[in-house]
Amino acid sequence: MTDRDILPDNFKPTHYDLEIRDLDFASWSYKGTVRIDGNLVKPTKDIVLNTLEIKLLNVKLTAGQQSWESTQFAEDTKAQRSTISFAEDLPVADNVSLTLEFTGQLNHDMAGFYRSQYKPAAPAAASVPRDDEFHYMLSTQFESCDARRAFPCFDEPNLKATFDFAIEIPEDQVALSNMPIKETKPAGPNKKIVSFERSPVMSTYLLAWAVGDFEYVEAFTDREYNGKKLPVRVYTTRGLKEQGRWALEHAPKIIDYFSEQFEIDYPLPKSDILAVHEFTHGAMENWGLVTYRMTAILFDEKLSEARFRNRIAYVVAHELAHQWFGNLVTMDWWDELWLNEGFATWAGWLAVDHLHPDWEVWPQFINEGMDQAFLLDSVRASHPIQVEVRDALDVNQIFDKISYLKGCSMIRMLASHLGIKSFLKGIALYLQRHAYGNAKTEALWNALSEASGVDVNTIMRPWIEELGFPVVSVTEGQDQTLSVKQARFLSTGDVKPEDDKTTWWIPLSLKGKVGSQDIEPLSFQTKETTIDGVSQDFYQLNANATGFYRVNYPESRLKTLGTQLAHLTTEDKIFITGSAADLAFAGNSTTPALLSFVQGLKNETHYRVLSQALDSVNTLKSIFGDDEEVKKGLEKFTLELVDKALKEVGWEPKQGENYNIPLLRKRLLLTAVANSHEEVIDEAFKRWNDWRANPTGAPIPADLRLPVYRAAIKKDAANAVAAIKHEWFTTPAIDGKEVCLQALGQVTDEALIKDVLLPFLFDTAPPAHPRDSVPGADMHILSGNLAGNRTARPLLWAYLRDNWDKFNAKLGGNPILVDRMVNVSLPKFADLETLKEIEDFFSKVSTKGFDRTLEQVKDKIRGRASYKLRDAEGVKSWLKANGY
Repeated sequence: MTDRDILPDNFKPTHYDLEIRDLDFASWSYKGTVRIDGNLVKPTKDIVLNTLEIKLLNVKLTAGQQSWESTQFAEDTKAQRSTISFAEDLPVADNVSLTLEFTGQLNHDMAGFYRSQYKPAAPAAASVPRDDEFHYMLSTQFESCDARRAFPCFDEPNLKATFDFAIEIPEDQVALSNMPIKETKPAGPNKKIVSFERSPVMSTYLLAWAVGDFEYVEAFTDREYNGKKLPVRVYTTRGLKEQGRWALEHAPKIIDYFSEQFEIDYPLPKSDILAVHEFTHGAMENWGLVTYRMTAILFDEKLSEARFRNRIAYVVAHELAHQWFGNLVTMDWWDELWLNEGFATWAGWLAVDHLHPDWEVWPQFINEGMDQAFLLDSVRASHPIQVEVRDALDVNQIFDKISYLKGCSMIRMLASHLGIKSFLKGIALYLQRHAYGNAKTEALWNALSEASGVDVNTIMRPWIEELGFPVVSVTEGQDQTLSVKQARFLSTGDVKPEDDKTTWWIPLSLKGKVGSQDIEPLSFQTKETTIDGVSQDFYQLNANATGFYRVNYPESRLKTLGTQLAHLTTEDKIFITGSAADLAFAGNSTTPALLSFVQGLKNETHYRVLSQALDSVNTLKSIFGDDEEVKKGLEKFTLELVDKALKEVGWEPKQGENYNIPLLRKRLLLTAVANSHEEVIDEAFKRWNDWRANPTGAPIPADLRLPVYRAAIKKDAANAVAAIKHEWFTTPAIDGKEVCLQALGQVTDEALIKDVLLPFLFDTAPPAHPRDSVPGADMHILSGNLAGNRTARPLLWAYLRDNWDKFNAKLGGNPILVDRMVNVSLPKFADLETLKEIEDFFSKVSTKGFDRTLEQVKDKIRGRASYKLRDAEGVKSWLKANGY
């Protein structure tokens, strides 16, 4: 890309020696010195490097016996750079050293070197900074482009270097970094300097450190690395370390598994995990010191929901996959971020499936991951999986679910086609050839081609470089033939000739070939083709849902498949339901066809199948539910759909039930409450009242909290909101805050939403009391639930619009958080009037950093509005005709 906004190429860094000192917990500032060794490859008077919220004090450049000093710094805040000017030309030279003195800020924006607030679970070390409500820990978040917020550096992924790091801290606190501690020595009254061993060659975004009142639990790998079992530790602030045991059960096994599968041993001498109290994403793969959001790493055996076992196991596996794929071999530039994220997502699920085959994680991925990827990639304002990136704010926008959910779908599709052994052999070749370096996607395709004998570059290029994905439409012919035709799928249904220029390689994975019980690995790479010898009784395309495309069956065939569920795997049922829902939404098929198929699932008791079915019906309720008759009809339809499974699982867990049953129980009870099941609501409210009468007694079981809270909101909203807000502020459960915010998002009382919940969401502490202010990292949880609530949705939008400056100030301008809030708060509207309001408002404010997401939001609203206008009467007629 010729207009890529990159640094001048006159200085090439090879090593950083960084020291942080004088941490000031009153002014939240620090001082630092960094010596950057490297090569001056072109004569120049100016050296340009990345800085943001950093103040340079003085600079010295040394080359052999010569040295030059400068205090001439020109800072370009917008470009996030500083230009250091010298009085004379600097000559070309190897092995030069650039030494910079600087000061920085310990911000509260979850980017760079920042502070996290928390309430201690046990008495803390004396030096831990604190105020009236909170204690504080310090940690870093550098991906994508925020190492420059912590120290001056050449902050681009292909400018790799080694790192020596040291930090001065209070003597009663703990410092962590990528590598093991090399030395600790006193540094004046009550202070010490902790220095760490030299890192391997790596990108700046993978450097990390942390300071706090930490303790840990430890385990070791079974395999030996350089003659020793590898130490694995989970660090937490004091009082929480035992909640790291579940993660610790998995991490050493996953390290061993990946070392074997990738044919390269884990490359560092230790693997640390750190729970961070305030965090933008789920986790960050810093080499040797992976940092996590609390709910992504800690599990309380008594208080945590069962689903967090799955989440923690997966996120640990995902981040450990990055230790090879991303850290050992790094993308050349941010446009190939999808390769890091897509592969780590696939490898994460692969490892969890290896450790927990009973969890059925691939059906989970189809239900949760692929379905979201389809949703994101079906709008006109989507982006290719590999997209050009100009600058830091562009990076933040492609750090989205397309990069890792669609990316994972591509990797999964390719691995299925090549065979897992050939695929992993290609991965090993890729890693071995590019270890400690940077590589482009083409290098991976070349290695996979060599291992498999398949021209991977040719078949994958359209999937990676072009926009969107196809729908395969099926026409049944005479004499056991099928005609299949591919076209780009758009959820708005308005595909124009210029939108449909891509021809994808499509693995058909046909089940139902005459004379065969197996899946036939057919594929096509033309706009249409014909298949012979297909059973007229039963056939199916994309068996096991390994291909990333939708299938549009004739309506009669879809109805027949609804009566042939015994022939379908769990993955098949999920995929067919999702396809039918998306095709009805876009107008490629009809909503009655979807409802007829889903109606056939009423004897299903599999959590993931019912989840997909309920997701599709909830979309219908969200779009068509303004009509009271339709709303009641869909409620009746939903309760009939879940009736059998609800009676089977009931309220109480049974001994020996498998992992998915508690998840199913929670989903069914929530569904019953949301769809006015009086018996369930009454029982849930009874449990609420019993708990409120004796709050110090036995807590509500973790998996029942949300159904009980939502029933209380239905029955007694004002008191329930006050009680749940109090629980949010005081809960000892790691996931308790999330549960409370999810429940509060269901309030339908306008006064409570306006006067209590929206100020709670948008106000900042201070000046608001912390009990009345949702932290920035969690705003999307409450906002997303309010946006899904018909009453709250317009009130949320009006408040966001009218308090835009206040909202931005609360998030400190963190582009990831702003982008996420826009993404969850606005796309559930289904009318063009509100779309016009949104367009008018954002035409008057800067949308840099979330402009791509905003266009996607607008496309989603257009699609919903079109669907509502087109199918409202058809939905109503079908519900009446079928007794709902």
